[in-house]
Amino acid sequence: MSYTRFQSHLIFSTKQRQPWLYADTMPRLVHYIGGIIRGLGGTLIEGNGPEDHIHLAAILPATRAPSDVLRDVKALSSKWLHQTFPSLHGFGWQDGYAGFSVSETVMSKVVDYIRKQQEHHRRMTFEEEIARLLRQHGIEFDERYI
Repeated sequence: MSYTRFQSHLIFSTKQRQPWLYADTMPRLVHYIGGIIRGLGGTLIEGNGPEDHIHLAAILPATRAPSDVLRDVKALSSKWLHQTFPSLHGFGWQDGYAGFSVSETVMSKVVDYIRKQQEHHRRMTFEEEIARLLRQHGIEFDERYI
């Protein structure tokens, strides 16, 4: 028997950080992404973001690499956005993502952080946020590629 619980905080942005994800779009997108993750064997705990990126708190399936899960989430959600919102015909996700493991003891803080994204981004840019999170998790990065 194997027992696992791979909890993650995942972040990815729209192509060129264009503001495509409006207030009326985000809840439906999060619901759809939850279905994708469920179909892959995981669970979406929370999702939210401002107009140019999305944060997900999720339990990832033990049978798939995080990069494979994100590839499927991005491809399927992009296709769904194009079909559901014809005005978003130019929409796309940026290549890559940020992902952090989350212990059970701090998951409620991550969920609260995700729920307050719109408020949070009145004070901090996406670039500042990602740089802070990468430093906080001890991940080396080149500022030119944020």
